[in-house]
This record gives sequence, C-alpha cells and structure tokens, in this order.
Amino acid sequence: MEQHQLAKIDNAVLGWLEEARENVYINLQSALMVSEKANRKDLVTNVDKSNEQYFMRKIHALDPEAQILGEEGFGDAIKNMQGHVWFVDPIDGTLNFVKQHDDFAIMLALYVDGVPTMGWIMDVDKNLTYHGGPNYGVFRNSEKLIIPENLPLSEGLIELSGNRLVHHQFRFEELAEASLGVRVIGSAGMSFIKVIEGKAIAYASKMKPWDFAAAKVLLETLKMPITTIDGKEIDMLSSNTVLGATPAAHSDIVRIELA
Repeated sequence: MEQHQLAKIDNAVLGWLEEARENVYINLQSALMVSEKANRKDLVTNVDKSNEQYFMRKIHALDPEAQILGEEGFGDAIKNMQGHVWFVDPIDGTLNFVKQHDDFAIMLALYVDGVPTMGWIMDVDKNLTYHGGPNYGVFRNSEKLIIPENLPLSEGLIELSGNRLVHHQFRFEELAEASLGVRVIGSAGMSFIKVIEGKAIAYASKMKPWDFAAAKVLLETLKMPITTIDGKEIDMLSSNTVLGATPAAHSDIVRIELA
C-alpha cells in the first residue's frame, strides 16, 4: 500500500478508537452486563460485544472486501490470509476492565495477503494509541517512536502470563529468574505496550490471533522479533504461545526454551 492509503486508513481507525473509547466510558457509568465464557476468569461484557459490532460496521464501510476475525465471533470464518484480513480485539483484558476499570486495551490490525501492514493498540485509560506499520513507522498518538534498546534477558523486566507462571509451564520460572524481574498485567495489549516502550524486554503468553496480531505489526516495525515461544513463525489463524522481545532477549529466551 502507498503512504497516502496507509495514512487514510490510520486516520479512520484512530477516529473509530476514539468513538469506541467514548462507548466504554458511557457504559461504565451504568451497570455492565457481564457473563462467563470458558470459566469465571474468562469474561465478556456488553461493551466487548458492542465495540466489536461497531468495528465490524466501520471496517466493512472502509474496506468492503475485507475479512474480519474478531474475538466475540461477529466476524468471518477465515480459512486463509489472502486479501485484506482485519483482526479485532474490542476489549483486551476484560477481567481488568470489569474489576479495575484500567489496564485494558482495544486492538486492531490489518494484514494484506498475509503481510503485517498496520496495527493499533489503545491504552484506553490513558488515551494513548500505539499505531503504525513497516511502511509508516510506529507512533504513540502523534509522537514517532524509536527502536528500544536491545537489552538481553538478564538486563530487563519480563512480562509473563500469570497463569502459565503459577502452573510451571513453558519454563516461565526459569525466564523470570534469569530476568531482572517479572511483571504480570493480565492484558496482552498492555503488556506489549511495555515492550514497545522499552519498559520491558519481552512478553510471553498463550494467545489467540486477535491478542497478538497488532503487536506483531508494531514490534516487527521496531525490529523486534515476535514468534512462538520456541522461535518458530506464528500461524496467524491459530492459538499460540507467543513471544515478543528485543532481539537479544528473544535469543536468550528461545535458548532456554530449547535447552
């Protein structure tokens, strides 16, 4: 895509995110409708659903031939990554949203013929949107970001899935011990923001495609690898245990995982 096309899409999505954010806070003024999905820790609210439906309408109006994969199931049954494929996570960190009213994100991403093209992660509470792509750059609102320092695992904080850590999975205890310290937020988007900002050197967790699609665009644009936990290419249409990190930390973590 040419620069002017990317700018048009970016401006449109930034506007959608502002409207979705308004919807979030309007609904927080009244009682949320909360229900369980897989279990009592896996929640969905009326805001998740209304935001996703809103994004579906906006994407189809902007990009009529697009396929959309959304967390709440209002999108398409996507078989492959041909053409324009959008990923939508209407509220990432729903448990945080319900219980804390902060540390949650909204995420969208656009892939063209399988190529990461544009990504958006909004820190809703702070009204900060991290957005861009390989032919556009990465921005925090209007400020262009630089590539974070390439620190190894031993010199930075690592963001991890709390559930995987307490259940002794994927050698997360070893990763925590090898790092300067571990942090658990409970939102993929908010955790990836820490890596984008250079405040953490890595984030790893079990994720669905809408959890990592936007981060893959942004991290790769910032020259940071994002792969499966053992360093393999990610299947964009499947669940994966995903690792996004500085190049040095990525090498350290994959080495531990494969040892």
